Amino acid sequence: MFAQHPDGITAVAACPDGATPVGMVVTSFSVGISFDPPLVLFSAQSSSRTWRQLAGASRLGVSVLAAQHAVAVRQLASRSGDRFAGIDIHRTESGAVFVDGARLWLECSIYSETEVGDHRLVLLEVHSASSHRTAAPLIYHDHQTLVLDTEPG
Repeated sequence: MFAQHPDGITAVAACPDGATPVGMVVTSFSVGISFDPPLVLFSAQSSSRTWRQLAGASRLGVSVLAAQHAVAVRQLASRSGDRFAGIDIHRTESGAVFVDGARLWLECSIYSETEVGDHRLVLLEVHSASSHRTAAPLIYHDHQTLVLDTEPG
């Protein structure tokens, strides 16, 4: 049912141990929750081992994925293996990890986290942002990964 709502595809990633990147794919990402302070939100399954690792990071990198990530998104979402093998990333000194070529980068910290049903609702405070407007957005709709055509038509 919820797959009928088109959504952007986002990677949330960090190096919680200071060395190894950890990340997860999120399709429940929303911006503009608050402008003062700047807040965004997403939900993570309560049973997610990856979220438990990321929740301990001081800073998180949020990458709104682009068309060039259409193949990599399955790898980033996998439950085994190195999710970042062969994927170009950028790490900040604060431990946030970004996927190169993403449409938008947001460096965030956890503002609050609330249990809602079988998920955790996570509010993130945005500390910095960088947009790459030439990258075509990647969309999740009806259990498929789609590229949004941004050319004027």
